[in-house]
Formats: sequence, C-alpha cells, structure tokens
Amino acid sequence: MSDDDKKLSELDQFETRLNAARGNSKAPRGLKAATNEPPKGLGLALRCGADLVSGLAVGVGIGYALDTYVFDTKPWLMVLFFFLGAAAGIMNVFRTVQSLDIAVGYKEDFEKREKDDNLRD
Repeated sequence: MSDDDKKLSELDQFETRLNAARGNSKAPRGLKAATNEPPKGLGLALRCGADLVSGLAVGVGIGYALDTYVFDTKPWLMVLFFFLGAAAGIMNVFRTVQSLDIAVGYKEDFEKREKDDNLRD
C-alpha cells in the first residue's frame, strides 16, 4: 500500500469518527445546541426589555456623571442623555426584532446565506 492510499484511508477513518462524534454530541441537560436562528417568544421579549433598560441606564448614568462631576449643569445633560439612551435602546430593539444583528448588513443577506447553506446540504 502506498503512502497516498494510507493517508486517504486514515482521513476516511477520521472523517467517519468525526461524523459519529458530531451525531452523538448533545447540549447539557438535553437542551438544543445553539443555532443562528433569531430568538423567539420569551427570549425575544426578555432581550428587548434588557436592551431598553440598559440603553436608558447607560444614558442616565453618563448624563448624571457629566452633570455632577464635570459641568455642574444639573439636570440638563442627564435629560439629554436620557433621550439618547432611550433612542439607543429603541434602535437595539428594532435591530433585534428585524434580525439585523444576526448578519453583517441587512436581513436579506442573512436569508440569502441561509438558503445557500440549505442548498449545500
């Protein structure tokens, strides 16, 4: 048997073992493995709520810090950054709901890539 044939048979054996291992692998506690699908249901609602609250908290925190420690312009910068944080939170919710944060660019690119992946299988 030549070296090339031996390498091919070893690669075939490795591929067989790898496919068997992938088929047997499970997520802990029987959960589904992570996918690139958009979130649904309660997960989507919790993420939207967290995006809104975190945007507001960061905006108010930055505004309060600038008002108190830098410019002493209470409460104007806090009000300004409250609205900026709210806008950032709403933009994040919009991106999440439209599934724009899954792919680089637009949702159509993600759908096209998903169709291409299905064609390869």
